[in-house]
Amino acid sequence: MLRNKGFGSATRAQAHPAATGESRSKRRFAGSLPLYALILPSMVLLSVFSLLPFLWAFWTSFFDYEVGGDTRFVGLANYGEYLTDPTFLPSFANMAMLTLFHVAVVLIFPLFVARMIFGLSSERARYLYRLLFLVPIVVPGIAGTLIWRGMIYNDHGLVNETLRLFGMGHLARGWLSDPRSAIWAVAAIGFPFAGGVNMLIYYAGLSGIAESVQDAAQLDGATGLRKFFRVEFPLLMSQVKLLVILTIMGGVQSFEGMLALTKGGPGFKTMLPGLWMYLNAFSFQRMGYACAIGVMLFLLIMGLTVLNLRYLKSAEELTEARA
Repeated sequence: MLRNKGFGSATRAQAHPAATGESRSKRRFAGSLPLYALILPSMVLLSVFSLLPFLWAFWTSFFDYEVGGDTRFVGLANYGEYLTDPTFLPSFANMAMLTLFHVAVVLIFPLFVARMIFGLSSERARYLYRLLFLVPIVVPGIAGTLIWRGMIYNDHGLVNETLRLFGMGHLARGWLSDPRSAIWAVAAIGFPFAGGVNMLIYYAGLSGIAESVQDAAQLDGATGLRKFFRVEFPLLMSQVKLLVILTIMGGVQSFEGMLALTKGGPGFKTMLPGLWMYLNAFSFQRMGYACAIGVMLFLLIMGLTVLNLRYLKSAEELTEARA
């Protein structure tokens, strides 16, 4: 009996690539097992200390849960209560102002310092200035906040005395007790905002620009500000995106400065959502209500991060889009 050799070889040819691909996938998975084993402890710790607390907070936000008291399911009542809370609008307005202020700061001061250091001709001088501008990192944040408090806390603080020294005593005031200046007095913590990790990230981005790009810009006559805005800044968009995301996340979450300096006063002039969440959780013992505020802040951070990633394009992404 004659066999159809052509049909048999064709069938084997079709089956062979699938079998080969399957075996290759198995080998790749087997080779990756040690890598999965290495990241497993990190995933377990991340789940225990990050994911599970969030899930607990999300579940608790649907209950009227007070520490040491009764627990009662209330559905979305905690969310509705916060939306009508007298602190809701003032605290979110303060958070928006501070976040926008710090986004503007992170786009100007550390970038300016990084560009100045990058422009130095001496490598030793670059290293020295990088080191000097990184020194503030070793000072704990709360220590810097308390130092700033000592400078502005009373009528005879360093800021008011300096104003009087230069004949501007009429500007002296109780910076934290005056409703008009309290929010900006806290916002000024960290002035002049030039050092730290932000500067180092920009400097790393500038150092990563290829010398051929710099040389081509010089040949085209691009120097000074023109070179910076036309050549260097577009190539720093990845760093800008990262720092904007981190600043927004910090702006929504942070409340340590307000807690240490004003506790939300005078009135609600310096109240923040994160601070109100903290006070409800640990001062008023209203865990369910505090968890509802935390969940809303999480959703806000996630939404702002998605918008940032979607609309703030890096130089590489812009190039791909044009292509």
